[in-house]
Amino acid sequence: MSAYAALIAIIVDLLLFPVLDNSARAEPPASEDTIVLGDRGLIPTTPVPTPANEGAAESLKVSARAAFASDYIYRGVTLSDHKPAVGAGIEAALGALYAGTTFSSVKLPNQPAVEIATSAGLRPNLWNINWDFAWNYYAYPGMHSGPSVDYWQVSGRADTKLTQSLSVAAEFAYAPNYSNSGGWSKYGAFGVSVDLPLTELLQDVTASVTADVGYSWFGNQSAALGGFAPPASLNWNAGVTLKRKIFSLDLRYSDTNLSKEKCFVFTGDPNATRGGQVNPITNPEGLTSGLCGATFVAKLEFELK
Repeated sequence: MSAYAALIAIIVDLLLFPVLDNSARAEPPASEDTIVLGDRGLIPTTPVPTPANEGAAESLKVSARAAFASDYIYRGVTLSDHKPAVGAGIEAALGALYAGTTFSSVKLPNQPAVEIATSAGLRPNLWNINWDFAWNYYAYPGMHSGPSVDYWQVSGRADTKLTQSLSVAAEFAYAPNYSNSGGWSKYGAFGVSVDLPLTELLQDVTASVTADVGYSWFGNQSAALGGFAPPASLNWNAGVTLKRKIFSLDLRYSDTNLSKEKCFVFTGDPNATRGGQVNPITNPEGLTSGLCGATFVAKLEFELK
């Protein structure tokens, strides 16, 4: 409960009591929230690009972010064993080109010291759509046991505003050797975001409601890992994001259709328990895991540009 208490104290200080100035009737700033769509890394790397002034020379822009979350959820599965997690990241952008790295604390069966997500790509704006074509590499140094689970993926994403307050986004990602398992993975997702009107007393705060749904499916793993495909799954989440200056607070519900038995097959949870439905190929002991399923997550993030 201490992690939640700390979050609440910071929320009250940073978000719910902004200092009012003389422009009490000014319009609230436009929301810059993005739809997560299953990004890996405690801090998602999907900022909306800022259009450059026509004819102006491009300049290098560097931004840094840090976050604290009550849980690190990735596509409906916890990567921190339902414990609090912290993350930090830095990104450099030159026009539409960008590269960055994030560091996230994790608690996985093979006990890596940290998750390092490195990304590079292109974010052009074409036909009033913000595109993001990315290459990502995920590394897990300091593992105590087992083979490396490092892997890379490529992805394409599109974001656009349908109205002043309504945005939609879609993404497709492909990894040829997911978690170094010998099998490919594919992921498709779609999401929506709605900016919320706020009272004049909260003029320094923006708010938005976002929701998305995604589907993961996989190819057969190597023979050493059983030779079968990990279970395909649907995941979804919905929540509200509040922003004030460089701070943002995200309160979100996340879930997946993975059963407890399939959750064990997917995660290899070392704390799995017996008593589930037996599958003679993928789960002959009927082991079950609680690393998947319904979860509420609170995340506090700040960004420096």
